[in-house]
Amino acid sequence: MNDVDKRLKKKALDPTLEVTIRVGKSGLTESLISELDSQLKSRKLVKVKVNRGLSNDSTDRLQLWQMLADNTSSNLIVTRGNIAVFHRK
Repeated sequence: MNDVDKRLKKKALDPTLEVTIRVGKSGLTESLISELDSQLKSRKLVKVKVNRGLSNDSTDRLQLWQMLADNTSSNLIVTRGNIAVFHRK
C-alpha cells in the first residue's frame, strides 16, 4: 500500500467525515447511484450508510458496496459494519 492509499484510508476512517448518503428501505436505486456519482465528482471521499434492517450479514453488505463501486466507477476505500467510504480518482 503506497502513501496515497494510507492517507486516503486514514481520512476515510476519520469519525468527523459525515455520512452523506443513506441506503434506505428502497435499497440500491438508480437515484442513489446517480447521487453517489454526483457527490464523487465534487468530493474526494463519500461516506455511505446502509440501514441495519436492509442487509443482515456482511456478505450482503459487501455485495452492495461492490455494486455501488462498480456502477459509479469508484474505489471502495474502507468498510466498517454498515458504513462504507468511496473514492474516485
